[in-house]
Parts: sequence; C-alpha cells; structure tokens
Amino acid sequence: MPIQKVLVVDDSKTELMFLTDLLQKKGMQVRTAENAEEAFRRLAEEKPDLILMDVVMPGQNGFQLTRSITRDPLYADVPIIMCTSKNQETDRVWGMRQGARGYITKPVDPAELQAKIDALN
Repeated sequence: MPIQKVLVVDDSKTELMFLTDLLQKKGMQVRTAENAEEAFRRLAEEKPDLILMDVVMPGQNGFQLTRSITRDPLYADVPIIMCTSKNQETDRVWGMRQGARGYITKPVDPAELQAKIDALN
C-alpha cells in the first residue's frame, strides 16, 4: 500500500515546515505534532501510513514515544522513521530497538528519506 498520509513529530517549526513541504511535493498528505501529547491526539484523529519522529523534544522524547506507539495494538503496524540530530551508532541502534523501521540524521537528505519511504512501500 503506497504511503499517502504522514505524521511528522518534531518540536522545531523549521523542521516541520521543511519536511511538510518535501512530502507534499511528493503528493503526500502531512499532519504535524510538536510533542508526544499532540502526536497521540493526531493519531486518534486519523491513523497515518507513516510517522517521521524527532528524538530530542520536551517532555516525552522520540525514543519513548516510538516505544509507546509501536507497543499500542492500534498503531503497531504504522512504520516509524526517526529523523534526528542524534547521529551516534548507539542512538540508531536504540531507536531501532524501540520499534523504528528507519533512522535518518539531520539535516535530512531528501533522497535518503525518499529511499527509506520507498523501502516501506
């Protein structure tokens, strides 16, 4: 099933705008959330086909939020790609252990992101 609806979770308005613009140009519908609480509200409103997740956010971080989402039977089938400035191998491994299906470091390379999305389709 092609990915149409994407939820972008990031506390940076700049990143939200950049990723939203990038995905909309590919014909995808984008919703955004700036923290874990807002992300769960968006999930309840409409289940996305993909979640792009920042790690460093106030309150619950992206690792914790990814773990919560992937362990929830309602959303366990929604793939999550981490998009973060945390570029250590240990961070990537930890993100994947929380249930992420991909891990990209910022600044996000549009071609790399598209390749990760294509791999999920």
